[in-house]
Parts: sequence; C-alpha cells; structure tokens
Amino acid sequence: MGRGETPWPGATARRLRLARALAALALTLPAGALATACGDSPADRRPSRAAGEAAPTPPASASASPRRPLSPAELCTTAVRHWAREALDGATPYGDYQSMGLSDRQYGVLREVLADARAVRSEQGTRAARSLIDRQARDRCAEAYREGAPTRGPWR
Repeated sequence: MGRGETPWPGATARRLRLARALAALALTLPAGALATACGDSPADRRPSRAAGEAAPTPPASASASPRRPLSPAELCTTAVRHWAREALDGATPYGDYQSMGLSDRQYGVLREVLADARAVRSEQGTRAARSLIDRQARDRCAEAYREGAPTRGPWR
C-alpha cells in the first residue's frame, strides 16, 4: 500500500457519511432544544375554562411579597452549615475556601465550627454534631457579622 492510499476500500466514503451524519446531528440538536424550551408545557395542554367558570384562587404564597435577600450573617450561616456538614460526612475537600464560595471570615467560622463538631461526633454521635453545627453556625456567624459586612475592598 503506497502513500496516500486508503487502508481499506470504502474508508473515504465511510468518513464522508460519518461527517454528514455529525453535521446533521449538530443542526438538529439546537432545533430540538428550542422546541422543548418553547412550548408544550402542562399549562399549554390544559383545556380552556368555560366563560362562567371561576378561576381557582392562587396559593397564599403567590400573593405574598417577594422573598427578601439574605443578610450577610444569614448567608454565612447557610454556607458554613453546608460545608461543615459536607466535611463532617467525609466528603473529599472541595478546594480552598474561595472555591467553596466563602470569604476569609466565613472560612474562619467554618474551621471553628467543624473542629467542635468533630469533637462532639466522637463523643456523642453524628446527630449531636449536626445539631451543634446548626447552632454554632448561626451564633458564630451572627457574631462575625454583628457590625455588618465589609464596606471596602474586593470582599464586600
């Protein structure tokens, strides 16, 4: 077999068919995604109401005011609670504190809470350690953000 020859008969034709199939697939996927995203939801399939039929009343939560943003202490509590439980359950380390989405202040709270939770788990079990995480995350974050969030620098 010389240079530039195909290794077996029909290889070029097979490559061409494969390239055409991949091109067709690439063109069809976006159209399918648009069709899925743009219609045929359960609301679209519901029969319309008769003119005299009353509309159902919306749930109480739908008429309530929009949810307020979390305070810095509440954000800290949520993040510390999550990562402390992950670490307590034996998850592999996620990376440094920034890749976890924590500030230096929140990471300090996490380390303290996790150290205490590990000590409690060895003496009293996992349930007691999780309860401690919830309490200490709330209390320590409230203390850490007692004076509010930073107002200067990149870590606002």
